[in-house]
Amino acid sequence: MFKIPHFIAVKVNYCYFHELIQITNFPFMNNFDWTQLINPEFYITLSVGGFQIGLYIVLFIVFAETGLFAGFFLPGDSLLFLAGIYSRDLIENVALIPNDFLNVFLLSTAVAVMGVLGNMTGYWFGAKSGYYLFRKEDSFWFKKKYLLQSKDFFEKYGGKAIIYARFLPIFRTFAPIVAGIVSMDKKKFMFYNVVSSFLWSFILIFAGHYLYGIFLKQGIDLKKHIEYIIIIIVIISTFPVLVKLLKKRPSEKI
Repeated sequence: MFKIPHFIAVKVNYCYFHELIQITNFPFMNNFDWTQLINPEFYITLSVGGFQIGLYIVLFIVFAETGLFAGFFLPGDSLLFLAGIYSRDLIENVALIPNDFLNVFLLSTAVAVMGVLGNMTGYWFGAKSGYYLFRKEDSFWFKKKYLLQSKDFFEKYGGKAIIYARFLPIFRTFAPIVAGIVSMDKKKFMFYNVVSSFLWSFILIFAGHYLYGIFLKQGIDLKKHIEYIIIIIVIISTFPVLVKLLKKRPSEKI
């Protein structure tokens, strides 16, 4: 029986995939680079078939950070800051609103609502799963050490941990899960959940929007310096986490 050489089969499959991309009209796939997945600007400006889907991607990522437990690799703080810069473009996907403030307000509110829903999902999962997660083996999507660190963080700060965790990568993913595991009072959890989500959303999005305007008046277009903005925000947001991880506990005295 005749067998097609492996290199020919690979070539045929590659050509088929390339043609499929052209037929389905996914222009963003033509020059796709996997490193774009950690670039928040990629999600914000994403379009399929000429239709801008950036707003829906932003809302999904905010929900997924806590609702789908994927916060350890998804861009969070930098995504919201850049969303503030692109607020008009994002809202125009849904409606044309000439009022600049209203654009930013609606975007911040939508993001905050998705954050609340994501935390509620995390709380529900924690309450249902119980301590199963503490016995679960590590995987790409789940790291037990992050859960343990969040538990310590939660025990130290109590309900306020929900607010603090919103501004800390990784911790915000597992804080609502831990709240569910320890059976935190639902009304108390919802209070901190709503407050933290709205604070996080409004502070970062409004900061991105209005700082962009201030720098633009000085002749500096922040859209041309996205890489530096991302690096600065990542350093600021992850610094408390790195300090906690690198901090060595003092040795016990004998």
